[in-house]
Amino acid sequence: MQPLPTPYYLIDLAALRRNMEKIAHLREASGAKCLLALKCFATWSAFDFMRPFMDGTTSSSLFELRLGREEFGKETHAYSVAWADHEIDEAIGYADKIIFNSLSQLDRFGDKASGIATGLRLNPRFSTSGFDLADPARQFSRLGEWDLNRLNAALDRISGVMIHYNCENRDFALFDQQLTRIETEFGSFLEKLDWVSLGGGIHFTGDDYPLDDLAARLRAFQDRFGVQLYLEPGEASITNSTTLEVTVLDIINNGKDVAIVDSSIEAHMLDLLIYRETAKLPQDGAHEYQIAGKTCLAGDIFGDGRFPAPLRIGDRISIADAAGYTMVKKNWFNGVAMPSIAIREEDGTVRLVRQFSYDDYKDSLS
Repeated sequence: MQPLPTPYYLIDLAALRRNMEKIAHLREASGAKCLLALKCFATWSAFDFMRPFMDGTTSSSLFELRLGREEFGKETHAYSVAWADHEIDEAIGYADKIIFNSLSQLDRFGDKASGIATGLRLNPRFSTSGFDLADPARQFSRLGEWDLNRLNAALDRISGVMIHYNCENRDFALFDQQLTRIETEFGSFLEKLDWVSLGGGIHFTGDDYPLDDLAARLRAFQDRFGVQLYLEPGEASITNSTTLEVTVLDIINNGKDVAIVDSSIEAHMLDLLIYRETAKLPQDGAHEYQIAGKTCLAGDIFGDGRFPAPLRIGDRISIADAAGYTMVKKNWFNGVAMPSIAIREEDGTVRLVRQFSYDDYKDSLS
């Protein structure tokens, strides 16, 4: 069988299973439910594999909500920073729970949503984010309510809250400390609710994370306040499960060796560019190259890798940990070919699930 033409994202189900089994263990040990955060990963060809390990999906828009309902099923949570008038009826039709970002949105649409569970986003005014761009507690944040008087006034119209304040938080002690702060500041309010979502950003599927300590902490929270807890793992669900497979198109030296590949950080791993991070490239060997994308953007650079032998045109490179915030953000910048999506089954066979053509590029425009 001929190898697939690059570029393509390769989802490895054996690696994905390792995350799923940790999620299943946490659900069992803690009593918390886990919803896949579609804003991070929405590649629905993997949903059949993930479904037995998770309780459903959570969304940030009408399209994500519909995808979660139609392709994943199970419990479906609807959140948006702001619902539009023309969206709300359809959203309510897909959702089991709807979470409003503000009291003004609750005032506007709460009556329409009276037939399903309704909640608010609670902003605790702190987070673990190291990036102002992604910090939900930044100054003048529009993400959620925090005034206890206003929250208590809404108790007759809501049954729960979503509190999203973690961002790739690998530190259980910090999680514990901040959850204690939430309990202290908002406990009198939380004990009047039926459910609480702690959002995503808890890196509990990472190596050496104290998963059982987290489970015990979540169970203690539920027991104290009499609520059903939810987590919304995005990156934690799919971390280290996927590679971006690329091919070297050219090699130049402009003071350092540069290998240009048939992909683009701008188009295919956009978060790395946004947050000024480098891709996870091979680091095994004495031959160092800067790996660069093929667009005209000067900063279209994946980072520096090290290889056991000199690279040649036609060599393939695997860029690791390429599932989160990639396929949901990929774009047609420069008209560069969109990576295909493939799945490596647990028996090692590779299955192509989607290719993108010129027609897809043309149809995305007008």
